[in-house]
Amino acid sequence: MPPFPASHPNGFQLPKPDSNIVTIDVGGQLFQTTKQTLNSPCPKSFFSRIADSVSASQQLTIPFIDRDPELFSIFLSLLRKGTLPSKAKAFDLQDLISESHFYGIENLLMNSLSSPTLFEPFHLEKSFILPLNGRDSPSAIATTRYGSLHVAHGSKITSFDWSLRRKATILTDFSVVDCLYAISPSVAAAGANDTSGLQIIDLENGIVRDTLNWENVTKSGSTVQAIGSSEEYLFASFESARRNSNSIMVYDLHRLSPITEVGHNEIFGADIDSAIPAIKFKWVSSYNLLMAAGSHGGPSGVSGYIRLWDVRSGNVVWEMSENIDCFADVTVSDNLSAIFKVGVNSGETFYVDLRNLSSESSWICLGARRKVLNGKKEGNGCKIESHASQVFCSKGGDMELWSEVIMGSRKNSEGRLEERTFKKNLMGRVKDMGSPRITALAFRGDKMFLTRKDQQYVEVWQSSAREP
Repeated sequence: MPPFPASHPNGFQLPKPDSNIVTIDVGGQLFQTTKQTLNSPCPKSFFSRIADSVSASQQLTIPFIDRDPELFSIFLSLLRKGTLPSKAKAFDLQDLISESHFYGIENLLMNSLSSPTLFEPFHLEKSFILPLNGRDSPSAIATTRYGSLHVAHGSKITSFDWSLRRKATILTDFSVVDCLYAISPSVAAAGANDTSGLQIIDLENGIVRDTLNWENVTKSGSTVQAIGSSEEYLFASFESARRNSNSIMVYDLHRLSPITEVGHNEIFGADIDSAIPAIKFKWVSSYNLLMAAGSHGGPSGVSGYIRLWDVRSGNVVWEMSENIDCFADVTVSDNLSAIFKVGVNSGETFYVDLRNLSSESSWICLGARRKVLNGKKEGNGCKIESHASQVFCSKGGDMELWSEVIMGSRKNSEGRLEERTFKKNLMGRVKDMGSPRITALAFRGDKMFLTRKDQQYVEVWQSSAREP
């Protein structure tokens, strides 16, 4: 209900002693709500204490809170609906954060602000940048489910809290951090291509909690090539220091104890496919499968593979060799139920429908279907990631956004789903694009994070240009 001015109390009646309705005076304005609403955030919040005190006093008096009533109305709406009302955009974010500390509902505010439902892909603009300390450019970025961000740059890792206003930097044992995965806002898994072991780092205290190693046959030490996770597992791609063996290790995400090993290869002779470790992971939750992809460049071009692993059985359920136009980058969209890649030679975006997978599946081009010209690597360095129901593909310093045009699911004479239709959109304003090449993409909630070659900051894109 809307607030009632304290200067006009006439006609405003206190609820009966056994009523579920609670009346509160905030900064001279009266609000009414229910005990269930006040108890919704957590049992130890300021609101729950109000509900308890009212229960004890049977609402014989109106509790007074000497705070801003307009901000209180924002949080009361948040308690009722679980989301912020549209009028919250008129307030400075720092004011909301500071007030949420007082009421003890920062987590509720954090989850609301980082909700994917606020993501507006067709209206993303570069809103602000997050500067990094030092001269090193970002080598990896990772987001957490709570909206916080970890950035590896050189031997350092800088962490930004969920509001992106507070940051802290630690120095690692690596010369350069090549792989980074956010286990939580305060813990990250990190690895490097030239240093053995997967380190589990306490980012708040700057210490290594544990180092996970893979013992290969030659006992030569093993470097980390990729890191990923599901709700249950942490995945790490290892390659021996002599590059004669590789493996995918599966750990319990919470206890960090080893569970199983999949994709173990010992290299003998000229077995090129076995010699390629996985360099990218993506968990496909709706299919309960792990996508692992690896590629290698040589005199004859770039070749590689994409595999879908059943982690529990340790079996590959689907595999595609990449030879003609190997991926420059590859991703999976759960929402779109498809694998997407950008070809290293053509620079085109392709997809494979997960609902139609078979040993005969082939890539379907989304672009102009250009031929590969003279072996030029038009897609070299391009990045592709999925978020919500869209696919984002970088082309140099520009960004393409692909979304599906819903035409209805139709099947051909063989009972297979027909080719789907996707539409391309160029993102951002002119002043946002054409900058140095994009080197990494990450998403969380309503924001997109990207880094660029030789730049010492992270760009934050969101639907509103308002700074955090």
